[in-house]
Amino acid sequence: MARQIALLRGINVGGSHKVPMAQLREVLTGLGYDDVRTYVQSGNVVLTGPDRSDAATEKALADELEAAFGFAIPVVVRTRAEVEKIIAADPYAGVVDNPARYHVLFLSSAPDPAAVAAIADPAAFAPDTYTLIGRELYLWTPEGIRDSKLVRTLTDKKLGVTTTARNWRTVNKLLELAAD
Repeated sequence: MARQIALLRGINVGGSHKVPMAQLREVLTGLGYDDVRTYVQSGNVVLTGPDRSDAATEKALADELEAAFGFAIPVVVRTRAEVEKIIAADPYAGVVDNPARYHVLFLSSAPDPAAVAAIADPAAFAPDTYTLIGRELYLWTPEGIRDSKLVRTLTDKKLGVTTTARNWRTVNKLLELAAD
């Protein structure tokens, strides 16, 4: 059994796709996942389940959640060890002065380098910047994410993969929950 972190995208945002966390925990426990924990209302789940690839777990969870809640819920999964490496690889350590404005975009797979290159020179979005490392895109928006042109550019369609973002505090909290 593997300890994994499932990141559900697009739930409980703007009054649509409501998924109560207690019900989510019940559904996942009923499906055979153990020690299911949620963090805040935005689709952060730490669970123990079958030892299988991230992609297989993503598909299984997406299918199971759609059946339970009646709408598609994209899911991106990382193991506890992967999240530990993501934090250790922090390319903006010592630069970020507000972790609420520092995000990790978790990608379903590594994007095509040509898709990333087509986004444009990161300098064009200053002071916002990003660094892609494997299946994670680290995004630093010192003036906030709301009006960031870079954020509007880093879409699933342009990157060719499913993405879901979490701020740095949440990433660290999820690792902490997965370690317990």
